Amino acid sequence: MKIAIYGRVFKKENAPFIQSLYDYLLEKDIDFVTEEVFLAQCVASGVKPRKTDTFSSQSDLNISEPDFFIVLGGDGTILDTMVYMFKKPIPVLGINTGRLGFLAGESKADIKRAIDNLVKGHFSIDYRSVLQLETSVPLFDGVNYALNDFVIHKKDSSSMITIHTYVNGEYLNSYWSDGLIISTPTGSTGYSLSCGGPILYPTSNSLVITPIAPHNLNVRPMVISDEHVISFEIEGRSTGFLITLDSRSESITSSVQLAIKRANFKFPLVRFNEENYLNTLRKKLMWGIDNRNI
Repeated sequence: MKIAIYGRVFKKENAPFIQSLYDYLLEKDIDFVTEEVFLAQCVASGVKPRKTDTFSSQSDLNISEPDFFIVLGGDGTILDTMVYMFKKPIPVLGINTGRLGFLAGESKADIKRAIDNLVKGHFSIDYRSVLQLETSVPLFDGVNYALNDFVIHKKDSSSMITIHTYVNGEYLNSYWSDGLIISTPTGSTGYSLSCGGPILYPTSNSLVITPIAPHNLNVRPMVISDEHVISFEIEGRSTGFLITLDSRSESITSSVQLAIKRANFKFPLVRFNEENYLNTLRKKLMWGIDNRNI
């Protein structure tokens, strides 16, 4: 077994947990590679991995061929791994050293138990749908995929924009708003939810179209099949607009043609046998908890 380790930002309070991860991998005689920048942060803060190879690109991972991807951080850190995985998905295990953690479900205190479960095969793979963006000009360095959402947004503090939206080439609506979110079921608990969108079950094979601060109050989020292709034309007083794929962003003009569809691969998340999506949902959103005595 070989494991790739990735983190976005090293926090000193997490040093004991990261050290225990390295130590336990060595104890179990498990090979591992660490993302180059994160490893440098770890070593500078006193973590001693003893021996580890590094990676900085997808080609590096293709050479080392890890069996699993351990991500140390929150959900945003897991989203970062798309740039390494979009051609060769590797099962991802998220260790939550961040805040909410819908995707990074394992506690950092349970690192050893998580490794044991991987070794024993006590896990399942939760396959999540991915968005693919098609554009008339090259953008996002060719990594035009998102696990959570694709967003069109007004740029800076300009006035609202108009987003003419089409489904399979048929006109749907012109959204007068600050922007528009196209969300996967995974992303339905993120930005879309904060803008009034519904929560989708991960295997629902659907997308949510959610306007951001729409001018017309009768415009509401809409759920459609992820077999459809959604395309857009943007106009506004400003000449520039912002589009994002998860946490990555690009500036564009109205001349750029945009279309979103479901990608031809899925993002594999490691889930241990005692976990399930509904338990995570209840726990993270605190459903059924009486807060009056807290």
